[in-house]
Amino acid sequence: MQNIKEKAVAITGASSGMGKAIAIELAQNGAKVVLGARRTEQLQQVVEEIKNKGGVATFVQTDVKHKTDLVRLVNTAVAEYGKLDVIVNNAGVSQLSRIDELDTEGWEKMIDINLKGVLYGMAAAIPVFKNQKSGHIINIISTSGIKIVPMQGVYAGTKNAIRTIAEAFRQESNGNIRITGISPGFVKTDFANNIKNEEVKTAIQKGIEQMAIDPIAIANAVIYAMSQPEDVEIGDLVIRPSKQN
Repeated sequence: MQNIKEKAVAITGASSGMGKAIAIELAQNGAKVVLGARRTEQLQQVVEEIKNKGGVATFVQTDVKHKTDLVRLVNTAVAEYGKLDVIVNNAGVSQLSRIDELDTEGWEKMIDINLKGVLYGMAAAIPVFKNQKSGHIINIISTSGIKIVPMQGVYAGTKNAIRTIAEAFRQESNGNIRITGISPGFVKTDFANNIKNEEVKTAIQKGIEQMAIDPIAIANAVIYAMSQPEDVEIGDLVIRPSKQN
Protein backbone atom coordinates (compact mmCIF):
# COMPACT_ATOMS: atom_id res chain seq x y z
CA MET A 1 0.00 0.00 0.00
CA GLN A 2 3.02 2.31 0.18
CA ASN A 3 2.37 3.52 -3.38
CA ILE A 4 -1.13 4.68 -2.41
CA LYS A 5 -0.25 7.11 0.37
CA GLU A 6 -0.22 10.79 -0.64
CA LYS A 7 -1.30 10.06 -4.21
CA ALA A 8 -3.79 12.54 -5.66
CA VAL A 9 -6.70 10.75 -7.30
CA ALA A 10 -9.68 12.08 -9.27
CA ILE A 11 -12.72 9.79 -9.44
CA THR A 12 -15.84 10.17 -11.59
CA GLY A 13 -19.21 8.71 -10.62
CA ALA A 14 -18.09 8.95 -7.00
CA SER A 15 -21.39 9.74 -5.30
CA SER A 16 -22.50 6.12 -4.93
CA GLY A 17 -21.76 2.49 -5.75
CA MET A 18 -18.30 1.55 -6.96
CA GLY A 19 -17.09 5.15 -7.22
CA LYS A 20 -17.99 5.83 -3.59
CA ALA A 21 -16.30 2.63 -2.43
CA ILE A 22 -13.17 3.45 -4.42
CA ALA A 23 -13.01 6.94 -2.94
CA ILE A 24 -13.45 5.74 0.65
CA GLU A 25 -10.95 2.89 0.41
CA LEU A 26 -8.30 5.02 -1.30
CA ALA A 27 -8.67 7.75 1.31
CA GLN A 28 -8.39 5.20 4.13
CA ASN A 29 -5.12 4.06 2.56
CA GLY A 30 -3.74 7.60 2.53
CA ALA A 31 -4.66 8.89 -0.92
CA LYS A 32 -5.97 12.43 -1.41
CA VAL A 33 -9.15 12.21 -3.45
CA VAL A 34 -11.27 14.54 -5.56
CA LEU A 35 -14.76 13.21 -6.09
CA GLY A 36 -16.78 14.02 -9.20
CA ALA A 37 -20.46 13.32 -9.92
CA ARG A 38 -23.65 15.19 -10.74
CA ARG A 39 -25.30 14.78 -7.33
CA THR A 40 -23.59 17.29 -5.06
CA GLU A 41 -25.53 16.41 -1.92
CA GLN A 42 -24.38 12.81 -2.09
CA LEU A 43 -20.82 13.92 -2.91
CA GLN A 44 -20.78 16.13 0.15
CA GLN A 45 -21.90 13.21 2.30
CA VAL A 46 -19.11 10.98 0.98
CA VAL A 47 -16.52 13.71 1.54
CA GLU A 48 -17.73 14.21 5.12
CA GLU A 49 -17.57 10.46 5.73
CA ILE A 50 -13.97 10.39 4.50
CA LYS A 51 -12.95 13.42 6.56
CA ASN A 52 -14.60 12.02 9.68
CA LYS A 53 -12.31 9.00 9.34
CA GLY A 54 -9.24 11.22 8.99
CA GLY A 55 -8.99 11.17 5.21
CA VAL A 56 -8.40 13.99 2.74
CA ALA A 57 -11.12 14.67 0.20
CA THR A 58 -12.93 17.33 -1.76
CA PHE A 59 -15.53 17.26 -4.51
CA VAL A 60 -16.49 18.96 -7.75
CA GLN A 61 -19.88 18.69 -9.43
CA THR A 62 -19.07 16.79 -12.60
CA ASP A 63 -21.15 15.71 -15.57
CA VAL A 64 -18.87 13.59 -17.74
CA LYS A 65 -20.88 14.49 -20.83
CA HIS A 66 -19.17 17.89 -20.66
CA LYS A 67 -15.41 17.93 -21.23
CA THR A 68 -15.08 21.22 -19.34
CA ASP A 69 -16.35 19.47 -16.21
CA LEU A 70 -13.57 16.89 -16.45
CA VAL A 71 -10.97 19.63 -16.90
CA ARG A 72 -12.33 21.32 -13.78
CA LEU A 73 -12.14 18.03 -11.84
CA VAL A 74 -8.50 17.50 -12.83
CA ASN A 75 -7.58 21.14 -12.22
CA THR A 76 -9.10 20.93 -8.74
CA ALA A 77 -6.81 18.02 -7.88
CA VAL A 78 -3.77 19.96 -9.08
CA ALA A 79 -4.86 23.11 -7.24
CA GLU A 80 -5.65 21.31 -3.98
CA TYR A 81 -2.87 18.74 -3.91
CA GLY A 82 -0.24 20.09 -6.31
CA LYS A 83 -0.49 17.15 -8.70
CA LEU A 84 -2.68 14.42 -10.17
CA ASP A 85 -1.36 10.88 -9.92
CA VAL A 86 -4.41 8.88 -10.99
CA ILE A 87 -7.74 9.42 -12.70
CA VAL A 88 -10.41 6.76 -12.21
CA ASN A 89 -12.99 6.94 -15.00
CA ASN A 90 -15.83 5.20 -13.21
CA ALA A 91 -19.01 7.00 -14.30
CA GLY A 92 -21.25 4.87 -16.48
CA VAL A 93 -24.85 4.19 -17.40
CA SER A 94 -26.81 1.23 -18.75
CA GLN A 95 -29.78 1.40 -21.11
CA LEU A 96 -30.18 -2.27 -22.01
CA SER A 97 -32.60 -3.24 -24.75
CA ARG A 98 -32.91 -5.13 -28.01
CA ILE A 99 -31.30 -3.24 -30.86
CA ASP A 100 -34.53 -3.43 -32.89
CA GLU A 101 -36.32 -1.54 -30.11
CA LEU A 102 -34.43 1.42 -31.55
CA ASP A 103 -33.82 3.21 -28.27
CA THR A 104 -31.67 5.83 -29.96
CA GLU A 105 -31.94 8.13 -26.96
CA GLY A 106 -30.53 5.38 -24.74
CA TRP A 107 -27.76 4.68 -27.26
CA GLU A 108 -26.72 8.32 -27.28
CA LYS A 109 -26.72 8.48 -23.49
CA MET A 110 -24.43 5.44 -23.22
CA ILE A 111 -22.11 6.76 -25.92
CA ASP A 112 -21.98 10.18 -24.23
CA ILE A 113 -21.25 8.81 -20.75
CA ASN A 114 -19.60 5.41 -21.17
CA LEU A 115 -17.44 6.29 -24.16
CA LYS A 116 -17.08 10.04 -24.59
CA GLY A 117 -17.07 10.56 -20.82
CA VAL A 118 -14.04 8.30 -20.47
CA LEU A 119 -12.30 9.98 -23.40
CA TYR A 120 -12.96 13.41 -21.85
CA GLY A 121 -11.46 12.17 -18.57
CA MET A 122 -8.38 10.93 -20.37
CA ALA A 123 -8.11 14.17 -22.35
CA ALA A 124 -8.25 16.21 -19.15
CA ALA A 125 -5.63 14.12 -17.35
CA ILE A 126 -3.11 13.36 -20.10
CA PRO A 127 -1.65 16.90 -20.40
CA VAL A 128 -1.04 16.93 -16.63
CA PHE A 129 0.52 13.48 -16.75
CA LYS A 130 2.75 14.46 -19.66
CA ASN A 131 3.95 17.52 -17.79
CA GLN A 132 4.68 15.40 -14.70
CA LYS A 133 6.15 12.58 -16.84
CA SER A 134 4.01 10.14 -14.88
CA GLY A 135 0.40 9.23 -14.29
CA HIS A 136 -2.11 6.41 -14.21
CA ILE A 137 -5.46 6.07 -15.96
CA ILE A 138 -7.86 3.51 -14.51
CA ASN A 139 -11.01 2.81 -16.52
CA ILE A 140 -13.89 0.94 -14.89
CA ILE A 141 -15.31 -1.07 -17.78
CA SER A 142 -17.56 -4.17 -17.50
CA THR A 143 -17.70 -7.90 -18.12
CA SER A 144 -20.24 -6.96 -20.80
CA GLY A 145 -18.35 -7.17 -24.05
CA ILE A 146 -16.17 -10.01 -22.79
CA LYS A 147 -19.23 -12.21 -23.19
CA ILE A 148 -21.69 -10.88 -25.77
CA VAL A 149 -25.35 -11.43 -24.89
CA PRO A 150 -28.70 -10.13 -26.18
CA MET A 151 -29.99 -6.80 -24.86
CA GLN A 152 -26.48 -5.50 -24.19
CA GLY A 153 -25.22 -4.90 -27.72
CA VAL A 154 -24.78 -1.13 -27.62
CA TYR A 155 -23.81 -1.07 -23.94
CA ALA A 156 -21.14 -3.72 -24.56
CA GLY A 157 -20.07 -1.82 -27.66
CA THR A 158 -19.26 1.27 -25.60
CA LYS A 159 -17.29 -0.84 -23.15
CA ASN A 160 -15.34 -2.68 -25.84
CA ALA A 161 -14.52 0.64 -27.47
CA ILE A 162 -12.79 1.68 -24.24
CA ARG A 163 -10.75 -1.52 -24.28
CA THR A 164 -9.60 -0.80 -27.83
CA ILE A 165 -8.75 2.83 -27.09
CA ALA A 166 -6.85 1.87 -23.93
CA GLU A 167 -4.70 -0.68 -25.75
CA ALA A 168 -3.80 1.85 -28.44
CA PHE A 169 -2.92 4.45 -25.81
CA ARG A 170 -0.85 1.92 -23.86
CA GLN A 171 1.38 1.44 -26.90
CA GLU A 172 1.50 5.15 -27.70
CA SER A 173 2.49 6.23 -24.19
CA ASN A 174 5.72 4.19 -24.12
CA GLY A 175 5.27 3.44 -20.44
CA ASN A 176 5.22 7.05 -19.27
CA ILE A 177 1.52 6.87 -18.44
CA ARG A 178 0.10 3.61 -17.14
CA ILE A 179 -3.41 2.52 -18.10
CA THR A 180 -5.54 -0.15 -16.45
CA GLY A 181 -8.95 -1.57 -17.31
CA ILE A 182 -11.05 -3.11 -14.53
CA SER A 183 -14.12 -5.06 -15.62
CA PRO A 184 -16.68 -5.72 -12.87
CA GLY A 185 -19.36 -8.37 -13.12
CA PHE A 186 -22.43 -8.29 -10.89
CA VAL A 187 -21.79 -5.72 -8.15
CA LYS A 188 -24.20 -4.40 -5.52
CA THR A 189 -24.98 -1.02 -7.09
CA ASP A 190 -27.95 0.84 -8.60
CA PHE A 191 -26.85 -0.39 -12.06
CA ALA A 192 -30.37 -1.49 -13.02
CA ASN A 193 -32.18 1.71 -12.08
CA ASN A 194 -31.93 3.35 -15.50
CA ILE A 195 -32.97 0.31 -17.54
CA LYS A 196 -36.26 0.99 -19.30
CA ASN A 197 -36.99 -2.56 -20.48
CA GLU A 198 -38.80 -4.06 -17.48
CA GLU A 199 -37.95 -7.67 -18.39
CA VAL A 200 -34.25 -6.90 -18.60
CA LYS A 201 -34.38 -4.72 -15.48
CA THR A 202 -35.99 -7.53 -13.48
CA ALA A 203 -33.42 -10.06 -14.70
CA ILE A 204 -30.50 -7.79 -13.80
CA GLN A 205 -31.96 -7.03 -10.37
CA LYS A 206 -32.44 -10.74 -9.73
CA GLY A 207 -28.82 -11.42 -10.65
CA ILE A 208 -27.66 -8.67 -8.31
CA GLU A 209 -29.78 -10.04 -5.46
CA GLN A 210 -28.56 -13.60 -5.95
CA MET A 211 -24.84 -13.21 -6.49
CA ALA A 212 -23.57 -9.62 -6.57
CA ILE A 213 -20.34 -8.81 -4.74
CA ASP A 214 -19.67 -5.77 -2.59
CA PRO A 215 -18.28 -2.67 -4.38
CA ILE A 216 -15.26 -2.85 -2.07
CA ALA A 217 -14.02 -5.70 -4.29
CA ILE A 218 -13.67 -3.20 -7.15
CA ALA A 219 -12.01 -0.68 -4.83
CA ASN A 220 -9.49 -3.35 -3.84
CA ALA A 221 -8.74 -3.98 -7.52
CA VAL A 222 -8.04 -0.27 -8.00
CA ILE A 223 -5.75 -0.31 -4.98
CA TYR A 224 -3.94 -3.37 -6.33
CA ALA A 225 -3.32 -1.71 -9.71
CA MET A 226 -2.19 1.56 -8.11
CA SER A 227 0.10 -0.06 -5.56
CA GLN A 228 2.41 -1.67 -8.10
CA PRO A 229 5.90 -0.24 -8.63
CA GLU A 230 6.04 2.55 -11.19
CA ASP A 231 7.58 0.24 -13.78
CA VAL A 232 4.75 -2.30 -13.48
CA GLU A 233 1.48 -1.84 -15.35
CA ILE A 234 -1.61 -3.92 -14.62
CA GLY A 235 -3.39 -4.05 -17.96
CA ASP A 236 -6.77 -5.73 -17.42
CA LEU A 237 -8.53 -7.17 -14.39
CA VAL A 238 -11.88 -9.00 -14.35
CA ILE A 239 -13.61 -8.91 -10.95
CA ARG A 240 -16.85 -10.89 -10.77
CA PRO A 241 -18.81 -13.17 -8.43
CA SER A 242 -17.46 -16.71 -8.38
CA LYS A 243 -20.99 -17.89 -9.24
CA GLN A 244 -21.36 -15.65 -12.30
CA ASN A 245 -21.68 -17.52 -15.58
